[in-house]
Order: sequence, then C-alpha cells, then structure tokens
Amino acid sequence: MAPEKQQASKQESQPAKAARKVIITCAVTGSIHTPSMTPYLPITPGEIAEASVGAAEAGASIIHLHARDPETGKPTPDPKVFMEFLPRIKQACDAVVNITTGGGHGMSLDDRLAAPLMASPEMTSLNMGSMNFGLFPILDKMKDFQHDWEPAYLEASRDFIFRNTFKDIESILKRLGQDHGTRFEFECYDVGHLYNLAHFLDRGLVEPPLFVQTIFGILGGIGADPENLMHMRRIADKLFGSDYQWSILAAGRHQMPFCSMGATMGANVRVGLEDSIYLAKGKLAETNAAQVRKIRGILEELSLEIATPAEARAMLQLKGGDRVAF
Repeated sequence: MAPEKQQASKQESQPAKAARKVIITCAVTGSIHTPSMTPYLPITPGEIAEASVGAAEAGASIIHLHARDPETGKPTPDPKVFMEFLPRIKQACDAVVNITTGGGHGMSLDDRLAAPLMASPEMTSLNMGSMNFGLFPILDKMKDFQHDWEPAYLEASRDFIFRNTFKDIESILKRLGQDHGTRFEFECYDVGHLYNLAHFLDRGLVEPPLFVQTIFGILGGIGADPENLMHMRRIADKLFGSDYQWSILAAGRHQMPFCSMGATMGANVRVGLEDSIYLAKGKLAETNAAQVRKIRGILEELSLEIATPAEARAMLQLKGGDRVAF
C-alpha cells in the first residue's frame, strides 16, 4: 500500500476527538442590582422561577439563585422565600440548582446558610475570602430610586467588608459539604482566593473536581483586564493541575467579552442579570434567557458543545437532583 494511502487509512481508523463540553451557569437575580436599575430584574418568587426555567431552556445547565423580598426587591436570606421558587424550578426543568451562601450586604453567616441548609442542594456558591465589595460608585450614575432601601444599601458598601474568614469557610464546608453532600462553586475574586482554596485542598477539606469560578470587575476584587484573566488561569493551573473545572464571570460590560475570551482558553462560563443587566452596549437584557442564548451562540460559533444538566453533574460529580430537600 502506498504511504499516502496508509496514512489516510490510519486517519480514518482513529476515532474523532470529542468536542469539549462547556457548562453555562446563569445567575438570575443576585444581590447587587436593585429594582430601579432595570425593570427586568426578577424579584418575586414567580419571576425568579420563570427566569430560571427560561434560562435552563435556553441552555444553562446550572442556575445560581438568590432571593428577594417580593414587595421591595431587597435581597433576603429568608428560607421561606427560597422555598416558594425552588420546588417550581425543580418541577419544571432538570437544571442544577446552585444556592448562594454569599447572600447580600449585612447578612450574618447563619442568615446566609439558612436556605441552603433547609434545601440541601446539589451545589452552593462559596466565596473564598473576606473582601471589600464596593457598589457605591453606582450612586454617581443614579439619582432616582423606587425604594428608600436602595441608595442606603449601595452607600453601605463604602464601609463594608464581605466576611468569609477561614473559620467561616471551614463551617460551610462542614455544615453543607460533609453533612449534606453539597458541592461548591468556589468564587475567587482575586489571586489570593485561589491560594485559599489550595489551602483547603491540601488539608483534605475539599475534594476534586473543584468548580473554580474566577470573577473579574468587582470593586474590591481583581480588575477586568485580559492580563488578569490569563494570570488567574496560570495560577489555577499551577495550584490545581487537572483537578478542576474552570469558569469565568465578569461584571457589567465585561460579561460577554470575558466569557468569550475564557471559553477560547478552556473555561466554562457564567452569565445572568446578577452579573450584568445588559445584553449589548446601551441595551438592557429583558430576560436571563437572552443572555444565555447570546453566549450559547458565541460558544457554538467557536465549535464548542453546550453541556446538558446531566453532563454538568457528571463533570462536577454532583449528588443528583433526587437527593435535594425541595
């Protein structure tokens, strides 16, 4: 057989390389934006459930959730409010439910853990350190508010430290991880947070595969510069090797560019109205699903495949939706 025919035959016999699966997380409401910033922010349990199911139908395999007072829109840790929308989401779609342990400004650790301890979810967020978390610059852009709590809430962030001490993190890992089988979206707002996570890995308090969410553009955390994205990836690779799944989120106008850049480097992505209220420059996102569809289109243009909820569960070794308490 001629050499060129032998080479062609060899290539034909090799199995095609599987396309990389990308997990899309959607954070549907958060605790950063306030009702006066956009009329499209999900506030009531019905709106949060509808937004979550819509995001899942658009391609998100993980839904990251906060709760809000249905009357005022203020972030709330009340587990009763969470339980008004969690069962509705579970009944309507198969997405992984990821509940915040970060909560909102001014909430105690017990406040922040009340809902996830009741719900025993497959996944929660876990911020990997204490930090300044500045929302007050928004006051320079907005003067009219629907609710009195909004400007006070934003101003309070000028003199606020979001607390997650080593003891706090140990408590969350024990109370949720060990006691409930919950796994974590490790939120890393700066390089030091990656080293904090490595510390817990070295102590055996967390187990691979780690779901490492690197976050850019929050005042108090690492800035939304491409060099920082590359640096965070290098350090994560150095610390965790092949024992982690990397994900990217960026605040505001940086959301889509950073997610797109990260995807080309091997990252999973997170979008949603928690992180940005815009779909494009000057255009508010009317739904979370619109942001999911946009990033999904970008990923597919890059010849990347979107992970289903079942695939995300396998990639992250989650306990399964049948083992939650809602």
